[in-house]
Amino acid sequence: MMNLNLQPKANQPLVVLCLGAHSDDIEIGCGGSLLHFKKAFPQLRFHWVVFSAAGARGREASKAVELFTAGCEKQVVLKDYRDGFLPSSGGAVKDFFEELKAQVTPDIIFTHWQGDAHQDHRLISELTWNTFRNHLILEYEIPKYDGDMGRPSVFVSLDAPQYKQKVDNLLEAFESQRGKPWFAPETFLGLMRLRGMESNSPSGYAEAFHSRKLVVQ
Repeated sequence: MMNLNLQPKANQPLVVLCLGAHSDDIEIGCGGSLLHFKKAFPQLRFHWVVFSAAGARGREASKAVELFTAGCEKQVVLKDYRDGFLPSSGGAVKDFFEELKAQVTPDIIFTHWQGDAHQDHRLISELTWNTFRNHLILEYEIPKYDGDMGRPSVFVSLDAPQYKQKVDNLLEAFESQRGKPWFAPETFLGLMRLRGMESNSPSGYAEAFHSRKLVVQ
């Protein structure tokens, strides 16, 4: 298997745009990879957007951002669209994406997978591609009851501190989710272990992403 290494512009930070429909999506989908990037790139700038993060869920989202991006430059936007009803606000969400495009030129974008069973997730994925048409976009996966796991093609190997820290951060930040049967260390570690096996990760753990378009130069 061939490894591809990201190379930021000379003397410029690597700019990472993270998009999530709900307050724990980014962290579940790519939290380990963000910790990996923090270690790999001394200069790192995050633009972090959560579309449904009102009230207590917004406070949890803010705490999670600090845990996952501590020490990095960041810009955080927490919107208050109604959970489960993002498609009904599609016009306003699209307007925000256009504003975002004028504000940030990311080197890499993390967003939802287009084949996700959740309607909010699919909308964010669709608008990501509609708006950012010449960027490296990686679509993350969210385990859920719907059983919509796909066959991702891009893997980020995680070492022991990173995959363990991801789980610790999730449990610390999202108190409101701890009572849900699926929100458990076994879920997150199990998925990362499976993706680590598929990618022959040295640690045995990895996160995986879908890539619709990848240009090799």
